Amino acid sequence: MPLTLHDILLPTANRFLGSLDRILDKAVEFAARKQFDPVVLANARLAPDMFPLTRQVQIACDLVKGAAARLSGSEVPKHEDTETTFPELKARIAKTLAFVNSVPAERYAGGEDRDIVLQTRRGELRFQGRDYLRDFVLPNFYFHVTTAYATLRHNGVELGKADFLGG
Repeated sequence: MPLTLHDILLPTANRFLGSLDRILDKAVEFAARKQFDPVVLANARLAPDMFPLTRQVQIACDLVKGAAARLSGSEVPKHEDTETTFPELKARIAKTLAFVNSVPAERYAGGEDRDIVLQTRRGELRFQGRDYLRDFVLPNFYFHVTTAYATLRHNGVELGKADFLGG
């Protein structure tokens, strides 16, 4: 049986958003132990010209919910980007996973050849479904999850490779 888009996207989204959720818990525990407001970490950045942690989590979620919707021919759910706290970010992850896991596998049939058009800050991007998942969604998703991990690690949260990889 060939590997499907559903077979690739769902385990990846569940594993790495699950890891991200647990990493956020460790950030809250770290802030409590060190006696500072965790919002400091939510607003942390690796560099001044990078998005803060909150935006990294939002984008990671947007990538996989957008992929699940576009590859299955569904409407992309709109999530307002208003999260400022760790409980709100964790709710965003939960909402994203609930949507991604609600799309039946059969809805992805033919998604590999589906035309995907994205409007970005840099202009219009066009893909076929397979290329969209492989060359756009997954690399960007890993980038934003990794950046969230690295931001927290850089700020002293005790994280290791096993926290990132989950399992």
